[in-house]
Amino acid sequence: MDLAFMEEERTFRDEVRQLLRDNIPLETRRKLVEGRQLSKAEIAVGMRVLHKRGVPGWPKEYGGAGWSPIQQYIFEEEVQAFPAQMTFGFGASLVGPVIYTFGSEIQKNRFLPRIVNAEDWWCQGFSEPGAGSDLASIKTRAVQDGDHYVVNGQKTWTTGAQHADWIFCLVRTNTSVKKQEGISFLLIDMNTPGLVIRPVKLIDGSYEVNEVFFTDVRVPVVNLVGEENKGWTYAKFLLGNERFGDAGVGPTKERIQRAKDLAAQCYVGGSWLIDQTAFREKVAAIEVELKAIEITQLRAVFNASRRQDGSQDPAGSVLKLKGSEIEQAAALLLMDVIGPYSLREYSEQPTDSADQRLVRPDGARLAAPIYFFSRAATIYSGSSEIQKNIIARAILGL
Repeated sequence: MDLAFMEEERTFRDEVRQLLRDNIPLETRRKLVEGRQLSKAEIAVGMRVLHKRGVPGWPKEYGGAGWSPIQQYIFEEEVQAFPAQMTFGFGASLVGPVIYTFGSEIQKNRFLPRIVNAEDWWCQGFSEPGAGSDLASIKTRAVQDGDHYVVNGQKTWTTGAQHADWIFCLVRTNTSVKKQEGISFLLIDMNTPGLVIRPVKLIDGSYEVNEVFFTDVRVPVVNLVGEENKGWTYAKFLLGNERFGDAGVGPTKERIQRAKDLAAQCYVGGSWLIDQTAFREKVAAIEVELKAIEITQLRAVFNASRRQDGSQDPAGSVLKLKGSEIEQAAALLLMDVIGPYSLREYSEQPTDSADQRLVRPDGARLAAPIYFFSRAATIYSGSSEIQKNIIARAILGL
């Protein structure tokens, strides 16, 4: 893709590579390469490195890098390739832009510097039992009592809540209007009395998501973002930003390359897997789809550089829809390569048959969690059905 970039953009890319080489701790990079989890402290250190020149995508006046969409794209590509891809909650990527776009000066001064410096971990309180893809059906209530809101209800699938200092929540503040018109956007301290976290064990054995319960949780009115009952507008803005970054081109490229590398170590059916026609055709089909979504993302980046009104590009839904499907295909490819050796009882035993998969046990076992977690890709950030509805309305005019 170098031919797509101008000289100053290639220079910028080289500067980003140098920044990562000089500042990301070796152990952090090693853990990311091996697919191991980082501690909250390690992520905080890494995020301060990534924010050294300002938060990508943010305006300079709020601690952002002030980069163009193309520079931001290059930065994210290099971070994924290094790898140094990590997130300190959803402060920089999701709630930060909502605060500096719609929040009060008090909120901007209080929260934005701490997000820039990776001091506050934020989680997202949107989904509820019975209100996931149909997000407007949330039932968590917030009733004003003097200078506080009293919040009661439940959120679920809350990523990183066990680490979080703050949660940004959609709450229902009016029940007598159309459901989208009675929602507000609140910022809630996770240490507030009445707030309880319950971890949820996922199929891959991890505890990434949680249930969060609110029982008479008192939240200062000054923590209301924007206007009461306008939360649906702010949520659509936030989700538009989230979907634009959900194509997952970089991680999927890495996953496909890893599958190729492992296939070169697998002797199956009388030949190396990497040389078998069926396997090569399967890889090629995924790579063609990935190249198409990468070109689509570059088009969206170019269009974003010309958008002046700050509105959301419906191409984000195209990127989310296809990117999540390709991510799942790449994860399945990796599982196909590893086969039964992704299971603990297989990967811990030597292979003595004619068919040999000469992969390290640790490397084999990582394939299964990657595959299982990828099943959620077509659901989170808005399910594929929701993305198709958005595309039908906004792009096809149906």
